[in-house]
Amino acid sequence: MKKYIVPSLAALMAAAFLTSAQAKEIGMNVPSPPLNEARITELAGPQSKVWLDYLARSKAQMTADQDALMAERKGLTAIPAEPATGNGEATMPLKAEAAWYKTPEARAVADSIISYQTPAGGWGKNQPYNVPPRQKGQAYVGGNEGRVNDPANFDRPLIDKWSYVGTTDNGATITEIRYLARVAAQNPDRAAPYQNSIVRGIEYLLAAQFPNGGWPQVWPLQGGYHDMVTLNDNAMEGVISLMRDAGAGKGNFAFLPDALKARARAAEQAGLKALLAGQVVIDGKLTLWPQQYDPLTGQPTSARNYEPPSLSSTESAGILMYLMQRPDPSPEEVKAIHAGAAMLKQLKIDGYVFKRVEGDDGRRLHAQADAPPLWSRYYDMKTFKPIFSDRSKQIFDTVDDVSAGRRNGYAWFSTTPQKAIEAYETWRAKHPGVK
Repeated sequence: MKKYIVPSLAALMAAAFLTSAQAKEIGMNVPSPPLNEARITELAGPQSKVWLDYLARSKAQMTADQDALMAERKGLTAIPAEPATGNGEATMPLKAEAAWYKTPEARAVADSIISYQTPAGGWGKNQPYNVPPRQKGQAYVGGNEGRVNDPANFDRPLIDKWSYVGTTDNGATITEIRYLARVAAQNPDRAAPYQNSIVRGIEYLLAAQFPNGGWPQVWPLQGGYHDMVTLNDNAMEGVISLMRDAGAGKGNFAFLPDALKARARAAEQAGLKALLAGQVVIDGKLTLWPQQYDPLTGQPTSARNYEPPSLSSTESAGILMYLMQRPDPSPEEVKAIHAGAAMLKQLKIDGYVFKRVEGDDGRRLHAQADAPPLWSRYYDMKTFKPIFSDRSKQIFDTVDDVSAGRRNGYAWFSTTPQKAIEAYETWRAKHPGVK
């Protein structure tokens, strides 16, 4: 990781909250670099062949997925309407009473999940499953018909009507696997279809893992920022935690073949190595993690227009929670946890809430003495100041300059890192720092 020279934190935090009159644009977000043959050949060195093989497998699987859908549609007089979109996770509860997973309602959701599994073995995002099973020739994922191909949008679809077809974004694939595991465990007499689907899902995630141990947001790769190592919305933390549980082979995953458990354990170890390597070093010191980083260079990079390269408090908190759950952490892990927790403590914001009050055109920061600790979603990697962006790609030093729609529709501030801080206070009693 590149090292940055940072001024004193006290000076930074004193300047963190500029008034609207002082606010200014401080930069422009730029798109992530491509993950293609040319960059692999230039940057991967001795590992070029492994990366090129990975890229070829991804392209072959993309072709196979698309061919499978076209084969289903051959001879149809009408193409079924796109699948429904919405809050897919709400239809796959993971904390219900065990007995509920035996009910016809729970099994109907599981049957729908299986029907929407892509040929590669993954699932799309924002997919409700309290709906009838997928029809022959129906798209695997909804929401692609209405996507606008705007060249200025980093999230524009690079393949017509084919986007997020197999992803870990918004908990996709991870949630489906965990839900199916609960249904299979409570329905042993009819578990085979669910277990087969789970195995395919785990195989999918194993195939998607980068040679460096990270995971992209979408696989087969679809281009753009989706091809970066993705920590955004705790995607990689979700995958690596699933690999941990599958590798342990306990409880709902006891049925997994021993060989698959071993591969899951190896995937977790490779993912752990990638997480530790992804912790950003500034002025020689470990800090936090970015939302995503270039798999070839290890450098933080952008995602959507309003998601610039930065330190991300929310994603870092999720990674710390995963690391602190490990029973026998290595000295490197212990060091990473202490450093990450220290940074979260230093960057917390006291005495403010992010909300909308009468007279505001959108959510803003408001002083409130009894407010719980708050963190900005993004921190600049040179100054440690909170930063904000918009669909225009402009980067600002105050959230007030973000358009009202983006201020209302995005989690610019969060209280969730406090959970990691509280867990850390217990954890550190057993794991003193290492020199």
